[in-house]
Amino acid sequence: MNDLLKINNLSYKKNQKTILTNVNLNIEKGKIVALLGENGAGKTTLMRIIAGVAKNYKGQIEVNGATKEAERKAKLSFTDGLNGFSDSTKINEIVEFYVNIFSDFNENEFEELSKFMKLDPEMKLSQLSKGMREKLVIALTFARKADLYLLDEPFGGIDAMSRKKIINSIIMWKDDDATILISDHFVNEISTLLDEVVIIKNETIFAHKTADEIRESHKSVEGYYEGLYEGEDD
Repeated sequence: MNDLLKINNLSYKKNQKTILTNVNLNIEKGKIVALLGENGAGKTTLMRIIAGVAKNYKGQIEVNGATKEAERKAKLSFTDGLNGFSDSTKINEIVEFYVNIFSDFNENEFEELSKFMKLDPEMKLSQLSKGMREKLVIALTFARKADLYLLDEPFGGIDAMSRKKIINSIIMWKDDDATILISDHFVNEISTLLDEVVIIKNETIFAHKTADEIRESHKSVEGYYEGLYEGEDD
């Protein structure tokens, strides 16, 4: 197996509360993988730990051979919420920051993605709707030539038609060997992209299946996911 992401015996607590425990996960190069789970299950936390944003976890994470945090960060691109920028910051100023910080950031690629997303580089963050801001984050994320892309609920504010166009285009925005881990509530809309599905439940990896395995059982990815929670509210 040619694993790009390896997570071994990962546990994480915040404010004395256990969020994740004994998480073990291997994902191969070139895969598009859904990370699913209820709100509060730990999906965002896991992505933040992989990205080197959340600290003080136990266990080991490896991204394409890199285990040290700085080396991992250089190999992945995470859908940052742009919280570090003021509302008066223009898109072209954010691009300039990315160029200076990330050696793998491709301005030409961003320009193409920006046109696709219909973004005006002179616009300030304060002028962007939630959906436009999310489109900017997606463009910035895929303008980097990364081994691993972490997409944390990237489509929440994007209208249905634009969302469909973006989802259908994602596969063209990554190299063949690059891997995408995507957490999203629009399970039925991303299902055609997926190679694998990972479910977080009860603070750990509850299930890890290929999309083909799920389809062979005559279920949709969404149906399989929802089936794991049937009867729990009774």
